[in-house]
Amino acid sequence: MAGIDETRRFLPVNIAVLTVSDTRDLASDKSGTTLVERIEGAGHTAIKRAIVKDDKASIEAQLRAWIADPEIDVVLATGGTGVTGRDVTPEAFDAVYEKEITGFGELFRWISYQKIGTSTIQSRATGGVAGGTYLFALPGSPGACRDAWDEILVHQLDARFRPCNLVELMPRLQEHLPAASAAKPVPAASAAKPKPAA
Repeated sequence: MAGIDETRRFLPVNIAVLTVSDTRDLASDKSGTTLVERIEGAGHTAIKRAIVKDDKASIEAQLRAWIADPEIDVVLATGGTGVTGRDVTPEAFDAVYEKEITGFGELFRWISYQKIGTSTIQSRATGGVAGGTYLFALPGSPGACRDAWDEILVHQLDARFRPCNLVELMPRLQEHLPAASAAKPVPAASAAKPKPAA
């Protein structure tokens, strides 16, 4: 049965929040604020926050900078996952993925379908991993951010969640690299991932 195993220790992880928008600033970024509140409410650390324009190169550059940062375990992005001409977040994520976590987008759309019906096909929410960092791109509405966090991420980013979770896999995300390349110290707050030397 899936659920929290109280005999296991909670391990906080460091999460960066990226909002993709041509119009929002920190004061009007309700989706980013929703994520930060949920991250911190669950006992994790919202370690970085940024807003970038709906521009593939800008999104990709921010992702690469945060992937290279040994203190960041997870990046959550909100916005730019639709199908209009300026929606390029999934393309930027695809450019940096080493592995896609296809089940994230599939599960998100299944959850979303229960609430908005077939309109969920307009969401290209996606997840993956690169450089030992988990990456998730969510739609730009606060409701979609709540759904993704409350129904999926709060569980998978909790080391106590059984039968398995993403946190317990963090030390193994770089196991394909030579030991010297994956020898960066693990962030004290998260006890999570070794990252490749810059």
